[in-house]
Amino acid sequence: MIIRSVELKDFRNYASLSLALDPGINIFYGDNAQGKTNLLEAIFLSCTTKSHKGATDRELIRFGKKEAHVRTVADKDGLTMRIDMHLRTRGAKGVALDGIKMRRASDFLKKCNGRMIIFSPEDLSVIKQGPAVRRRFLDMEISQADHVYMEALTRYQKALSARAAVLKDLPRTKNEDLLDIYDETLITAGEEIMRGRLRFLEEINALIGDVQKRLTAEKETLFVAYEPSCSPERFAEEMRLSRTKDIATAQTNTGPHRDDVKFLLRGQSEGGGAVDLRKYGSQGQQRTAALALKLSEIEYIRKVQHMSPVMLLDDVLSELDSARQNDLLGAIGDTQTIITCTGLDHFVGGRLTINKLFQVTDGCVTAEN
Repeated sequence: MIIRSVELKDFRNYASLSLALDPGINIFYGDNAQGKTNLLEAIFLSCTTKSHKGATDRELIRFGKKEAHVRTVADKDGLTMRIDMHLRTRGAKGVALDGIKMRRASDFLKKCNGRMIIFSPEDLSVIKQGPAVRRRFLDMEISQADHVYMEALTRYQKALSARAAVLKDLPRTKNEDLLDIYDETLITAGEEIMRGRLRFLEEINALIGDVQKRLTAEKETLFVAYEPSCSPERFAEEMRLSRTKDIATAQTNTGPHRDDVKFLLRGQSEGGGAVDLRKYGSQGQQRTAALALKLSEIEYIRKVQHMSPVMLLDDVLSELDSARQNDLLGAIGDTQTIITCTGLDHFVGGRLTINKLFQVTDGCVTAEN
C-alpha cells in the first residue's frame, strides 16, 4: 500500500490540512506538541479504524468542534482507493471506501486490506509496562491481518462490558440467567481470540530469534511466550468454575482480557537458561528486544503475508543509539515510510534519502522540498 494524500478537518489540532505524500521517505520535523504525532495517528486511523494511542473518537475531534473528517487516498495492487472517516462526539464513526459506506470495521478492513506498522517511544517500553499494553499490541497487530480475529474481539469486548454490568447489578436483581447468555458469547469469541494470538506468536517466533541474534552480534536469541489465563480448550470449563468468584468480585476473572506475553532472552552468558526480560532485563536489553519485535513484524508482513507495510516512525530515532538507528533505517528498504522528529541530525551524512521534507508548526505543515 502507498498513501498518496491525506486531508484533515478539525482533527486534533488541525483545523484544515491537505497533504501529498511521496511513495518513499517522508519526514516531518518540528518542536514537540506541534501536531506531528497527530498526523501519524490520522494516517493509522484511516487504514485501521483505530487510534494507535487508544484514543476515543471524541478525543480525536478538535476542541470545541462536534465532528472531524479524515480523507486518505491510497494505492494498492494497482488500484486507487479513497478512504473517508467521519468522527462524531456522539455516535459511531462513519467509514466509507470509494464513497460506499461500510457497515462494520471488519468489512472495511477486508476491502482495504492494508498494513501499517507504527513505532513510537512508548513501544520501546512494551516489555516493562503492564499486561494491558502487551494485549493491545497483540490486538492491534493481529486485527489488521485477521478479520475473523477482529470480529471476535469486538464481540468479546461488548459481551465482557455487558457481563460486568450484570455482575455489578446482581446484588439487586438476583438474576444470573443473563450471565449464561453473555458467557456463551465470551466463550466462542474468547476461544477464537486465544487461537489467533497463538498463531500470530508462532509466526513471530519463527523470525524474532534470528532478528535478535542479528542485533546482538549472535550473542542473544529471543522468544515470545504466550501466557493465557487458560487454554482455549479449557475456557468454557474455567468460566463455569469461576462463576462464584466472578459474582463475589463483580468482575470476569478469566479469559483473554487477562492474558499476557513474556519475553524470554537466552544468551551465551546464561548457560542456556532463559531470562524473563521484564523482571531481569536491563533497559538496553528491553529496548533491543522491543526493536527486534518491530523488525520481526516487518519481516512477518513481507515474508509471510507477502505485502509491503506503510511504516510510521514517531520520533523513535532519538530514543535509539546509533547502531540501533542503523538497524531500523536499514529495514525500510523500498517501503513507504513517514518519520517524525524534532531535528534532522539523524539524517545528516546520507544515512537515508529524504524524498519529501515537511516542517510542522502549531497544526500547520509546510513542504520544504
